[in-house]
Amino acid sequence: MSHNGITTTRQMMVVISTVEEWSCLKSLLQDCSGDKHLQLNFSSLGSNQVCDLTLDSHMISLHYADLKQDMAEEGMIQAIDGCFKSCSDGISTFLLLIQGGHYTKTERRMIEILQAHFGSEALRYLLVLSLEDGKVADTLDDALLELINMCDGRYCRITTSEARDKLLALLEMVDYMLVENGVSGYTETMLTEAKKRSTEDSAMKMLRLKVQEAEEKEQAFKQLVIQREGRRAKEMEELKVKHAEERKKEAAEKEQYETKRESLEEAVLSHRAMLQLQMSATEDDDSKKMSVILLGLSGSGKSSALNLILERAGNQYSVNECSDENPQPTLSCERKEVFAAGRRLILVDTPELWDEDGVENLELVKDCLALSLPGPHVFLLVLQMGRFTQGECEMLGLLQKIFGRDFAEHAIVLFVRFDGNQHRPQRINDYVAGAHATLQGLIQKCGSRFYELNVTKSALSYPQVKDLLLGINKLVASHGGHSHSVKRFSEHELQERKKMIEERKEGGLEDNYLLRDA
Repeated sequence: MSHNGITTTRQMMVVISTVEEWSCLKSLLQDCSGDKHLQLNFSSLGSNQVCDLTLDSHMISLHYADLKQDMAEEGMIQAIDGCFKSCSDGISTFLLLIQGGHYTKTERRMIEILQAHFGSEALRYLLVLSLEDGKVADTLDDALLELINMCDGRYCRITTSEARDKLLALLEMVDYMLVENGVSGYTETMLTEAKKRSTEDSAMKMLRLKVQEAEEKEQAFKQLVIQREGRRAKEMEELKVKHAEERKKEAAEKEQYETKRESLEEAVLSHRAMLQLQMSATEDDDSKKMSVILLGLSGSGKSSALNLILERAGNQYSVNECSDENPQPTLSCERKEVFAAGRRLILVDTPELWDEDGVENLELVKDCLALSLPGPHVFLLVLQMGRFTQGECEMLGLLQKIFGRDFAEHAIVLFVRFDGNQHRPQRINDYVAGAHATLQGLIQKCGSRFYELNVTKSALSYPQVKDLLLGINKLVASHGGHSHSVKRFSEHELQERKKMIEERKEGGLEDNYLLRDA
C-alpha cells in the first residue's frame, strides 16, 4: 500500500559501507532522535547490526555487517550475503554510504564485490547516500558520477538539520525505483540467478582460458616444429658443406697422387733413358756433354747445390733432409759427372777464385776451366738467399775480368735456400722483387735468369732441379750448343792442365792405396 505515492510497508535495506560511515549515519540519526516524527531502535541480529526507524507512518529497517577496509573479498561477500539473507523476503535496495561526496577506493572495491556476487542487476537496486555533516566535496569525481549514472541518478544527500526531509526523499526514490523495476525489490531468486550466471560466466571464462591455453600450446608447438625444421635444414646444409669439403679434399689428394705418380713415371723414364745413354755413350762423345761451373763466395752453398743436383739429375731420392749444417769449405776445383736429360752433365765445384784484395788465383782459374772441358757452357752464380754482401756486389765485375766481358751471357743466378725450418718460405719472385738494387742489376745483366734450390727440403728439390736443368738446356741451346771461350787460355793448354790434374788425382789414389796396404 502507498500513501501520497509513498509505500507504507517496511523498507528492508542492506547498508554497504565501512564501519566509519555506518557510525556517522548512526550519530546523525541519533542527533535527530528529539524529533517526535522520528523513532529509532538499534539492535543486533546475529553478527549484523539493525537499525529500525519509523518516520511518520513509514518504516525502514537498515541491516549492516561490519566491512573493514583490509577485509578479504571472500569475507566481504560473506558479510553482505549474511545481511541479505537476514531479510527473509528480500530487500528493497542496497544503500551505499559515502562521506561528504567522496567516493574512495574502498567503496569502489565494495561495489565491485557487490556486482560480482549479486550480479550486475544489483545496481538497479542501488542507492547512494552521502553523509554531509562534515567536510563536503566541491565537485563529484568522475567515478562517482559514473556510478550515479548507472544507478539512474539515485543519489541523496543527508544532514542532521534536514534528516527528516532527506529520508522522505530517499523513500520516494526507493518507491520510484521499485515501480520502474516492476518488482518489490531484490529477491533470493535474483541472487540464485546471479550466482548461476556467475557460475556460467566463470565456466565460460575458464573455457576461454583453456581454449587460449590450447591455442598458445598449439602455437608453441608450431614454433617448436619450425625451430626443429630450421635446425634440421641447417644441419643438412652443414652436412652438404662437409661432404663438399670432403669431396674437394679427396679430389685434391687424388690430384696430388696423380702428380706424384706422373713425376715417378717421368723419373723412371728419365732413368731408363740415362741407362741407355750410359750404355751407348763414350767418354770422347763431346756433343753429348754439357759442363757447368759453380761460382760464388765461400759459404754460399756451391757444394751443397752441386751434390743435390747430382742426386736429382741422377734420379736418386733421399728421404732424409740435408743434415750437414757445417760443410767443409772447398779448397780445390772438383769435377762431377752425371747423365741428365739425355746428356752427360759435368759439374765443376770451385773455391773462391780471388783473394780479399780481388786478385785472381790463376791456378784455380785454369783448373776450373780445364775440368769443365769441353765447356764451360754455363756459369752458375751461387748466392745464399737472404744474404747479399759487399763481396757479392763486386763479384760480377771480378768474374768478367777473369772469364771475359761476355761472361754474363752464359751465366745463371742460383739462389740457395737453407731455411728448412720455415713453415711458409718466401717465394723467389717476391724475394727478387724486393731485393737490393745492386742484386737486381746483377740479375738483369745475367739476362734475368734466376732459379732457387732448397738444399734442406728434399721434397721440394726435385722440381727445382728439374726447372734449373731446363734453364741450363735453354741457355746452351740459345748459344747453339757452343761453349764459352776464354781467350786468355788455349784449348791445348787447358787439355794439358786437365791431363795433369787427372794424373795427380790418380797418383793420390795410388798413394792412398799403398798406405792402406802398408
